[in-house]
Amino acid sequence: MNLPMGEIAMFAAALAAAGVVAGVLAGLFGIGGGAILVPVFYQVFGLVGVDEAVRMHLSVGTSLAIIVPTSLRSFRAHYLRGAVDMDLLRSFVVAVPVGVVLATLLAAYVSSGGLRAIFAVIAFLVGVRLLLNRQTWRLGTELPANPIRSLVGTLIGFLSTLMGIGGGVLNNTFMTLFNRPMHQAVATSSGVGVLISIPGLFGYVWAGWGEPLLPVASTGYVNWIAVLLIIPITLLVAPLGVRIAHALDKRKLETAFGIFMIIVAARFGWSLL
Repeated sequence: MNLPMGEIAMFAAALAAAGVVAGVLAGLFGIGGGAILVPVFYQVFGLVGVDEAVRMHLSVGTSLAIIVPTSLRSFRAHYLRGAVDMDLLRSFVVAVPVGVVLATLLAAYVSSGGLRAIFAVIAFLVGVRLLLNRQTWRLGTELPANPIRSLVGTLIGFLSTLMGIGGGVLNNTFMTLFNRPMHQAVATSSGVGVLISIPGLFGYVWAGWGEPLLPVASTGYVNWIAVLLIIPITLLVAPLGVRIAHALDKRKLETAFGIFMIIVAARFGWSLL
């Protein structure tokens, strides 16, 4: 898809606005932003006329590209503080990328509607869990050993790559259900984000290579205008969301994010009708 300069400027302005929204919400909800970025990108790409057949793929691939530097930066900070469960992360080094590769192979053939359906179902389940969450919900007191742990890692990589997220929502759920403290789960999830986003980026570039319906400045299912605009904007405005988050108690925050995820699920579900 070729756009004249005026439409490219409008495209860039719309993406910049999306970066502001995504940055504030990512800071507010304390996640890497993929769960925010994908639905925002889907709307913005639609507004500037990106074809429905590639819009969801482009949203997911571009989200993963943005998560690469943010997850690396976050992981380094958490690692230096000694907050990362390196034993779990080492056990995920093969398992998570295997899930990523399987997901990108599927993404090359699944329809836009299929990706939206996957996102909607997982977003709905995450939203319901957040709304009904109880501190007493536990599956055990210790993380499971292999092969279960590796299977979980592969599933986290697979589902996160199809959704365009860094795995924080899913890994946090896994770790806290087995009695790990939330701060350790968040820190470890930053490393999981690295294991997902880097192979996921290359996978979505491969999956969309040569696709004629993509907008200007796209390599496969990654749009570099969005990447270059969103990264600095989200880093700049995320502290505003963090300040808002600190003004709310944890339960209100969980409830707000749960409602957001259910709304996103409903939006994507409605688009399939």
